[in-house]
Amino acid sequence: MELQTVQIAVFLALTALIGGVTYWYCRGQRVGETGEQEYFLAGGSLKWYFVAGSITLTNLSTDQLVGMNGNQMALLAWWELAAVIGLIMLCFIFIPVYYKYNCTTTTELLEKRYNNPHIRALISVLFLLGNIFIFLPAVLYGGSLFMQTMFGIDVNLYIIAAIFAVVGSAYAIFGGLRAVAVSDTFSGVLLLALAITVTLIALNAIKWDFTGIPQERLTMIGADDSDIPWKTLFTGMIFIQMFYWSTNQTITQRAMASPNVKEAQKGVIAAALIRLLIVPPIIVLPGIVSYKLYGDIGDAAYGRIVGDLLPAFLSGAFAAAIAAAVLTTFNSILNASAALWVCDIHETYFNKTPNVKRLSFWVSISMVILAFMMIPIYNNPEQSIINTMQQLYGLLSMPILSAFVVGLLFKNVDARSMIIAVIIGVVFYFFATAPMAESQNINLHYIHLMAMTLILSVLSALVINRVIFGKRPIWDADNVFGTKQ
Repeated sequence: MELQTVQIAVFLALTALIGGVTYWYCRGQRVGETGEQEYFLAGGSLKWYFVAGSITLTNLSTDQLVGMNGNQMALLAWWELAAVIGLIMLCFIFIPVYYKYNCTTTTELLEKRYNNPHIRALISVLFLLGNIFIFLPAVLYGGSLFMQTMFGIDVNLYIIAAIFAVVGSAYAIFGGLRAVAVSDTFSGVLLLALAITVTLIALNAIKWDFTGIPQERLTMIGADDSDIPWKTLFTGMIFIQMFYWSTNQTITQRAMASPNVKEAQKGVIAAALIRLLIVPPIIVLPGIVSYKLYGDIGDAAYGRIVGDLLPAFLSGAFAAAIAAAVLTTFNSILNASAALWVCDIHETYFNKTPNVKRLSFWVSISMVILAFMMIPIYNNPEQSIINTMQQLYGLLSMPILSAFVVGLLFKNVDARSMIIAVIIGVVFYFFATAPMAESQNINLHYIHLMAMTLILSVLSALVINRVIFGKRPIWDADNVFGTKQ
């Protein structure tokens, strides 16, 4: 399909409008912009609707729209339905704790619970590795592939990715969290409206008739050899959602930037309702329709649907919405990563009083370059983006979550025992999912393995704490979660 002038005009106009409105809203609201509270937590000023909008669009990007639709099956909706549980945990369990301990980063909570800065730094490094080598390159790849497929343009994917990287970095570096959250919200309204439109137009294209589509593409009960076996919903899936929504700095940073707990909780509840009612259909139905129309075309499915079925002016608008989603997810992860480096590592080991904005600039540039170099990993026609991301991130997510579980439930745990346990968890998951494991018929689904990794890490920490360091863990959840004064 040739690139049409009207598509380009609509795309550029809406992209400029979002940027202009964000600048207009944020101008004059920056106070003490070299401080970490302002730069990373928007000075604690985010209203509930910006919390909801930013959480929604930080997560909802091309890895969901392109990656989940790329599976071309209903089963992937479980990722979004299960996410509601993670958001409820964030709302009622974790947010009060983060505010109680006055945290700038989620990992700051670990330092305060273990009374040790090194556990905080270790977990931050793991978060950073995941952001730089998994999430950032996946977002760049998915967005670039969508643009390439939808417009049918003969432009190198890496050129498109470079443009996304430069523009997304500008938001994060020069605007801080306030600009990121505001642009997220305005972009989110546009994206959700157009994604719903795409879904309805796609369904109308097959006259709402799903005959001819294999049953395994329509079922919500996954077989043992499927992407999401139904048994995993009761094991690793729960822990994945707890980790992502409740401890991941990129998500929780928005909820931690409200004036108070109640305002943050309202935003998270709104995000959960959006996740429950709107997101599941838009991340699976267009992909299923594309299977009936085009066959098994993988991650190209969503871009093909949008490019073929939407009229020119709407496809241009949708391109702007997708571009906004890519940029906001990218700059959200970048801003959160800069916060982890500055607050958890640089201030601890290098300089306690850095110029936050200047340091964040150079840290962000370095991260973008590294992420760009990792894009080829995702250019894999045999596996969708979302499955690649989840399987890779299991290496880090469950060991990280184990540090939060032990730290929040117990006191009198030596930080060194937790550090050793985290390393044990990383090593276990690596060998359990390595090619050598498959050759020895160790073929447990990676989501089951993630649950096993979490349990192993938690038990290792408690045993090492007792046996090696001679400390008896003391149950402290009642005090942490406020059920006992």
